[in-house]
Amino acid sequence: MSFFTDLAHQYIDGEWRTGSGSWDIIDFNPYNGEKLAALTVATRAEVDDAYRAAERAQKSWADVSPYERRGVLERALSITEGLEDEIVEALIDELGGTRAKAVAEVHMAKEFLRESMHLALRPAGQILPAAERSRENRLYRVPVGVVAVISPFNFPFLITLKSVAPALALGNAVVIKPNQNTPVVGGGLIARIFEEAGLPAGLLNVLVTDIAEIGDALIEHPVPKVVSFAGSDRVGRHVAAVSAARLKRCVLELSGNSALVVLDDLDEAGLDYAVGAAVYSRYVYQGQVCMAANRILVDRSLEREFTERFVARVRALRTGDPRDPETHIGPVINDFQAEALTNLVDQALTEGATALLHGRTIGNLVEPTVLTGLPDDSPLLRQEIFGPVALLLPFDGEDEAVRIANDTPYGLGGAVHTADTERGVSFARRVETGMFHVNDSTIHDDPMVAFGGEKQSGLGRLNGEATVEAFTTWKWISVQHARPPFSL
Repeated sequence: MSFFTDLAHQYIDGEWRTGSGSWDIIDFNPYNGEKLAALTVATRAEVDDAYRAAERAQKSWADVSPYERRGVLERALSITEGLEDEIVEALIDELGGTRAKAVAEVHMAKEFLRESMHLALRPAGQILPAAERSRENRLYRVPVGVVAVISPFNFPFLITLKSVAPALALGNAVVIKPNQNTPVVGGGLIARIFEEAGLPAGLLNVLVTDIAEIGDALIEHPVPKVVSFAGSDRVGRHVAAVSAARLKRCVLELSGNSALVVLDDLDEAGLDYAVGAAVYSRYVYQGQVCMAANRILVDRSLEREFTERFVARVRALRTGDPRDPETHIGPVINDFQAEALTNLVDQALTEGATALLHGRTIGNLVEPTVLTGLPDDSPLLRQEIFGPVALLLPFDGEDEAVRIANDTPYGLGGAVHTADTERGVSFARRVETGMFHVNDSTIHDDPMVAFGGEKQSGLGRLNGEATVEAFTTWKWISVQHARPPFSL
């Protein structure tokens, strides 16, 4: 099967279709510029087709035994395992990430599929007391109906499946709009996996399109009851506003500005480990990760030694062809992002920052940069940097570290390194984020643990029980076992 030939289509009501729009989305390899596919965009009419198909199919799917739904997820996992090598190759081509990154993404996607198999059986109802002894109160967990999933380019296979698989397991239907940069691995590939797994037609649909063609039709449409969106906070705020006006539930995974903090009690081994964690947390997948450590905070007593080791490690990173096993940093997703990162570094230097390492931009390859000495009022300190640019910031004592870590509109994740685990936990509890890690990287996800951010980093949570909350709702049914008199 050729992914970029066979799967580069709309998928609506169990049929692979060509969009009826008047223009094409071109899918490029971000490293070499090779054209992978051209997809004619879906129109508003196809948005309606997809949602109506999902609405029709969902009613019977909700009545299917959860064991049968689990069986579909089991087969989807088996198919994914059989295609693993091909999926890795497609991820490298479409995203420009290294092989190690692609392998890790597929591994995590399989773990989320396994967890979704269990979710099919997890929803439990309740019987609650009533004011009258003759009445019984029953609470049922029921599917919300149809879920819209809007996914990003950076982990398209994993993040799309994080919503799609549990939503289906819990009895819902889904319409996916993948990112325009990753329409195949974030859309068509997932549709093909579930198609081969025996998912009934209409329950999963894929729309490859753009707001320039359909406006807000995807979230304004009356059918979807929940919108699961992962992407920038700018777009996320718009999704939330449009959804709220129509009383739709949102789950938003948005931008981050994580801090990795190095406290003053580390020995030589601990300091070296913290350097490794910081390099990974900033530069994995070219820094195009919402949880990446934009800011690296180091106690002033360790600043010189940490900085020397960190810059040396970063200087050794190799930028180039993501298929080369010696490459650590591949291309950013497109030339717009490459230019934006170049301008961002130039602006920081104009503001007075010092470049301890100043990487070049060659096409979509952006070599790593390390900046220090940014003024306290630099906008760069408070925004997401979606690329291989690290900011080193010294601090004096824990209170100042907490202040700096919290001095951002975002609150997704972070990490702290210390010789005292409980000191690290105490520090983590003072930072205004949805997630924080002690003596580790800033980048983690776990199928069982609630994932999400505070402030402008998101709304709601996914994974484990949080996913059940996101994609089901309560229904109260009371039963009167007697015939009490009514007052009128």
